[in-house]
Amino acid sequence: MVSAKLLPQPLDVRFKYFREGESEPPLASNAQECTVSVVYVRELDTKEELSEYLECNPASRDYDTGPLISGLNLILQQHASRTGVRVGKNRYFFKSTDPRDKITLSTHIEAWLGFYVSVRPVYKQLMVNVNVCMTAFYKPCNLATAMLQFGNKSKGAMAKTLPQRLRVTMRYRGYKMRKNVYEIKSTSANQTFFHHEKYGRISVKNYIEKEYNITLEHPDDVPVVDIGNEKKSIYVPAELCEIEDGEPYRGQLNTMETQNMIRYACKRPADNARIIVNQGLQTLALTQDKINDPMSSFGISVSDQMAVIPARELPPPKVYYKSGKPPNVTGGSWNILEVTFQKGSVVKSWSVLVVRDGFSNWNENEVRRIWMGFRDKCRKSGMTMPDQPKVLFTNPLVPEFKDAARATALDQVRQTINENVEPGDQSFILVLLQKHDHHIYPGIKRICDVELGIHTIHMLLTQKVFGPGGRLDQYFSNVALKLNTKLGGANHRLDPDSMKWLTQEKTMVVGMDVTHPGPASRKGTPSIAAVVASVDDSFVQFPASMRIQEGRKEASNMITDLAEMMEERLKLWQEKNRILPARVYVFRDGVSEGQFDSVLTKELPLILDSFRGMSNSSKKYRPKLTIVICGKRHHARFFPIESNSADKNGNTRPGTVVDKGVTTVFDYDFYLQAHAGLQGTAKPTHYTVIYDENALDADNIQQGTHTTSYLYARATKAVSLVPAAYYADLACERGRYYINDFLNAGPNKLSESEAGGGKGKGKGKKKGKEKGNDNAGKEEKERVFNAAKEMWGAGVHAKLKDSMFYI
Repeated sequence: MVSAKLLPQPLDVRFKYFREGESEPPLASNAQECTVSVVYVRELDTKEELSEYLECNPASRDYDTGPLISGLNLILQQHASRTGVRVGKNRYFFKSTDPRDKITLSTHIEAWLGFYVSVRPVYKQLMVNVNVCMTAFYKPCNLATAMLQFGNKSKGAMAKTLPQRLRVTMRYRGYKMRKNVYEIKSTSANQTFFHHEKYGRISVKNYIEKEYNITLEHPDDVPVVDIGNEKKSIYVPAELCEIEDGEPYRGQLNTMETQNMIRYACKRPADNARIIVNQGLQTLALTQDKINDPMSSFGISVSDQMAVIPARELPPPKVYYKSGKPPNVTGGSWNILEVTFQKGSVVKSWSVLVVRDGFSNWNENEVRRIWMGFRDKCRKSGMTMPDQPKVLFTNPLVPEFKDAARATALDQVRQTINENVEPGDQSFILVLLQKHDHHIYPGIKRICDVELGIHTIHMLLTQKVFGPGGRLDQYFSNVALKLNTKLGGANHRLDPDSMKWLTQEKTMVVGMDVTHPGPASRKGTPSIAAVVASVDDSFVQFPASMRIQEGRKEASNMITDLAEMMEERLKLWQEKNRILPARVYVFRDGVSEGQFDSVLTKELPLILDSFRGMSNSSKKYRPKLTIVICGKRHHARFFPIESNSADKNGNTRPGTVVDKGVTTVFDYDFYLQAHAGLQGTAKPTHYTVIYDENALDADNIQQGTHTTSYLYARATKAVSLVPAAYYADLACERGRYYINDFLNAGPNKLSESEAGGGKGKGKGKKKGKEKGNDNAGKEEKERVFNAAKEMWGAGVHAKLKDSMFYI
């Protein structure tokens, strides 16, 4: 709480207690009364201390702006918090009757337009960061109706993960009550039992009829929901729960919903700028004519014009191939017609695996046309390929409605490979998939990466690409880029002048990232950490180390086994180069601004430990180290003022760098947009140098990072994130496939057995809970973690670990 002036002390406020969701206090004379005491803590200085900090006075470097920024955000967001729905930090969404502000994503989900708003201290001033954002909301409806609709769409599969952190409203007890859904059961109201002190052992259906005189419409075909918690279950029929307007959808969007969201959210830069200035400031009540009362009371005002800041445009590097004319780099990209890879890989033998999953008219002749076309493209690009692969067809897979997690189908795939392929003889398997599936693709990657040690490359046989008029040549070129890199090749290189910042001394470039289990994961599912590092002077090959670690904790953003992983990378660098690198540049992804200190206090010592681990009795090893944080989750957007400084889509051009005007006061940071914004408004990456023993000046780190963005192996264009960090992200994503059963299984359950033993109306306890085992949830998480650890095993197969298997 913040106030414009000192409040009377002591200050106690008494009020009657509202039940959550009630519109007024109970009328009974014995309604519970509460007292809130408001206690003065401190004064937030907005003059001398803040001014010294914003002026970059060295003596103010340690000044903590956190409390002041939090207070200012409370004031500026007061109107939005009353009129909108907050989803996440500093993001507010508003119900609108204007169809342009929301769009239907699917039967029960729609997207709402909203705004991000936050105060940021920059050199000499405070600024307000406002940006357009969108998120998914449930359409208001009955929960049972939503579940039945989902079941109809998914061929009978009930929505086990539909209510992730969903809040529902219930009125069956005679008053309005809002609760979080903890879990969807697998049993209906007629099948779910609990023990009641008055009725004894009773089903939820009969209890609702006896206690509340309500006859259920769906006693058998819709599961009950648990609105309790880990310690105590409270079962309620889904049809007695309402999803109200403004309830955020926190589950994972499917492919169609994601596509609809992207299609609507991708607005041209000029359109987004107009929405922010003309609609956003008004909606947030930040304009002078609509300024909210708290802002007036505190004497705060916000300009209604966007800040004009300086920027510069960095030149692209020159790109070279082994043969052919050097391509012309324009707009951050280039074409590769009539060129061969800088280093073509050698394929000893290969196989083609056709996964027959569902109806398809792809016959042997069509398959032959595909693999021959791909083989010829690889050869033309400079790879050595045998004439004839071994072509394998799986038996028709057991359909999804009979095999929900596709475990049986994957056994069929595994059997086909094991019976026909000798792992030691195979360079790779070309896998042809007939449809997109969330289990088959990850499952094949795990089988080949972890169990067999065989590289795989996948193609999805869509009519758009492989049918009449499809752009097969371009498609094959893109797949060849990936395959050549997996097998140790190098697609292109950059001119020596552009690479001097890395080649003047022996340098190893490192990328690090951590990915966490999502809302559809089983509780206890681990996080996955990846460390990739270059092994060559062209900085194109980045093998990876991966580990699983405890997930869903603040500390889990830090890489637990970093010392061991860094040693693995250094040993491989030494093996390839016969010496150790003199410099190590680390690009760390996956941490927020508030975790910079954690990187320095927790990860930096582990990196230094890895250096000591590479030392020996005769020589101490200590390279010069630089650590750069790569920030993608920010809301800074740049809009070109004049058309001659914009690209064809209205975005700032590739190579745009901003290091003044909106950067932090003391940090060594900059924003770089190395890529071309193909759709929507381009998003730069925020780079912050938090540790630097190599004394990199602004030109070196900015131009060097920009140049390196043209070395991404899977594309013929600059990418938005420095490739080392990008590769670490890809490696994390590949690691998710190895424990896919846990990441996409839905909320975990202790037991699917019936409930019993609890006391109280509509309440039951699972057997573990009945015994008073308050640690049941913790034990289950440990069990899930250990099961995931067992599935992970040793991680990627020894035959692949020194390659870019993950790309």
